[in-house]
Amino acid sequence: MPAGVCGCCGPLRPRYKRLVDNIFPEDPKDGLSKSDMEKLTFYAVSAPEKLDRIGAYLAERLSRDVVRHRYWNVVIAMEALDQLLMACHSQSIKPFVESFLHMVAKLLESREPKLQVLGTNSFVKFANIEEDTPSYHRRYDFFVSQFSAMCHSTHEDVDTRTRIRVAGIKGLQGVVRKTVNDELQAIIWEPQHMDKLIPSMLFNMQDSDDLDRAGHPSTPSVSGQDGEENPATLAENCFRELLGRAAYGNMNNAVRPVLVHLDNHHLWEPNEFAVSCFRIIMYSIQAQHSHHVIQQVLGHLDMHNKNTPRVRAGIVQVLLETVAIAAKGSVGPTVLEVFNTLLKHLRMSVDFELGESSRRNSSSSVSSGRSKESEERIVQNAIIQTIGFFGGNLPDYQRAEVMMFIMGKVPVYGTPCHTLDTVKIGHQGTKRIQTMLLSSLIMVTSGFKSKSMAAALPPPFLDPLFSISLMEDGELRQLVLEILHNIIDRHDNRAKLRGIRIIPNVAALKIKREKISKQDVAFMKKHGQQLYRHIYLGCKEEDNVHKNFELLFTTLAILTIELASEEVVIDLIRLNIALQDMVLANEENMSMSLRCGVMALVAAYLNFLSQMIANPSFCQHVSKVIELRNMDAPYLLPEHIFRDKCTLPECLDKEERALYFQTTEITECLAGPGYNAERLSIPYVPQVTVLYTVGKILHRCKQTSQDRLTRRKSFVDTVSLQVDIMSNNLPDKSQLAEEITFETLKKAIDTSGLEEQERERRRQVMEKFQKAPFEELAAHCESKANMLNERLAHIFELTIRPPPSPSGVVSVSSGHAQNQSVPVYEMKFPDLCVY
Repeated sequence: MPAGVCGCCGPLRPRYKRLVDNIFPEDPKDGLSKSDMEKLTFYAVSAPEKLDRIGAYLAERLSRDVVRHRYWNVVIAMEALDQLLMACHSQSIKPFVESFLHMVAKLLESREPKLQVLGTNSFVKFANIEEDTPSYHRRYDFFVSQFSAMCHSTHEDVDTRTRIRVAGIKGLQGVVRKTVNDELQAIIWEPQHMDKLIPSMLFNMQDSDDLDRAGHPSTPSVSGQDGEENPATLAENCFRELLGRAAYGNMNNAVRPVLVHLDNHHLWEPNEFAVSCFRIIMYSIQAQHSHHVIQQVLGHLDMHNKNTPRVRAGIVQVLLETVAIAAKGSVGPTVLEVFNTLLKHLRMSVDFELGESSRRNSSSSVSSGRSKESEERIVQNAIIQTIGFFGGNLPDYQRAEVMMFIMGKVPVYGTPCHTLDTVKIGHQGTKRIQTMLLSSLIMVTSGFKSKSMAAALPPPFLDPLFSISLMEDGELRQLVLEILHNIIDRHDNRAKLRGIRIIPNVAALKIKREKISKQDVAFMKKHGQQLYRHIYLGCKEEDNVHKNFELLFTTLAILTIELASEEVVIDLIRLNIALQDMVLANEENMSMSLRCGVMALVAAYLNFLSQMIANPSFCQHVSKVIELRNMDAPYLLPEHIFRDKCTLPECLDKEERALYFQTTEITECLAGPGYNAERLSIPYVPQVTVLYTVGKILHRCKQTSQDRLTRRKSFVDTVSLQVDIMSNNLPDKSQLAEEITFETLKKAIDTSGLEEQERERRRQVMEKFQKAPFEELAAHCESKANMLNERLAHIFELTIRPPPSPSGVVSVSSGHAQNQSVPVYEMKFPDLCVY
């Protein structure tokens, strides 16, 4: 009974209750009583131990008012709570915060939009308060779930739906700000929370009308009231803030929900929104975390390796945007992983394309098959662009490694191993992969600057590149020459040399050049003959078109600018005179258009070279020949032969010496100091390697039987000579056992009559390879290769033996293994092992 009396009597109520009751006016529409609120605030600051009781009592009143739909009183209670939170920062505020969060949860659980927005606003104010000490037990799981649900509001009224979504996004932003900087709240980065936070933001960002603006880091956000009430803008800002606070170990949990959301909503096709999202991600995260994002996208691409071509193309394009931004900063250890994954998917795309092509040929659905094939081309082009763009933005030291890596993936006939298996995809698929990989190499090498050619063109890169340049495909040879231009042209002179023509004044081009370094001189001494040989053989290919000759001219010109020492100049002149002599001799029955094209190439280059070395007499000789050709044989000049309609002669007369460049006159022009002009009298003969021989044989085996008989015989004319010389030069056992005497040395020094014998032997060898069928030639080369392998195996068997062991060695006699013990004192050790 006394307790009841005390409860009914106002003056006997606790002071904190009386102060709380006084802030509620008789008419709730009048709002919070400011004077009474100041008294309550002063009391709370003076007696902080009462804060928990004040909070509990306010929570009790608010719960009662919510149930009774007294919304004005609810507003007054929340405003009082907000002011108390802003005024009190003592240790006793922790229990009060629990009461506050309980009241906010009550408001969020209600179905009234106004109360949900009111509770969200109070929570945002609370999130902006920096607490002195961390909370060990507070959790925000409920708020993450509730705010995420508000972000997906489907209210019938558009304005109400927008307000609820804006409130939900602000609430999530408040949770992020309250938790990400608190080490004790690392639980917010767990997958169950990220799976709610990230999709809620992306769902609202999809409504943005300006996706291009969203991806740029310097684009200003919409300011003012419009920006604050725009769900897409708020979601984007919250998304950026969340990613900007992500630590090293949280990147995977932050990116994975993005990929899942794009899958669930089919946003890879079209992929504008996906590209926009990953631009935001890459510009928001720390640069050293970029490789985490790349790894996630690569793994997602592997998961969708059997999806539709457009989906895969969309993922690859997102990867392109990702690596384009990452390449400007720190990429981490994923450089080769990116290329390896892309090349794997490139191979898979080629397999799918060829499979669709074969099924299309066997069925009647031609239109659908062509559409799928064209879609695969979209995937392949996207992969090439990604490879090229990524490699082109890497620093030079990493770009050199990428060039080697891609070249190692290019299938090359004649090499003992290459990483892509071309047995299943056939000749067509192999050519397709070669074309695409070389195209990506062009993009990677674009802008590549190396101080030393030896570092830019090491043998593991140069040899397979030149092997491709000798294949019977004009497109592949063009790609190889463009790659060489990108690497050799270190002063960007290519644009000035574009187009094969007779340049009247080379000095007007203002070509940039530097003095050749000792390293480049050594490179040309080691690999110069290899370069000349492939240019020489490339000029003879029957399928050469205007672009091939343009690229060959540019190659010769760039070699002159970048790598031409006095010795290299002489070699280049010898090479061009050899091309002219080859055309005049026409031992390989080349077409007239090809012969005239080679002649035009020689004229254009010698005109350029004579002006580059600034030799007046040489320039005069070249100009004289060009003038005579203009009058009597215009088809031997590039301005005429490469026209669509050019009259070709029936034959080229060797006797008209004035129309051709003469070695004797050029030798006299260069007889002064600086050039070893005597070397011009030595005819240039290309040195054909065994690798080229095997490569050509394997390539020919891919052709049909008709192609084997009808294709030109230049291959056997050029290659067979070297093969026969090598086979004849292999000494037999009798020669090895011959005693070396004075007469033997005398015979070796005496060279009289050797030229006639060599010429006759060459004639016999060429006649043999011209008349013999291709199958016989292939069998002949195969037998030589088998003999070489047998001899190597025999040598290895003789040289590689196990060392003796005290426990015994194994010897085989009469088909049985026997152990022969070797005493330690009889074993022979190296001197360094004996003391």
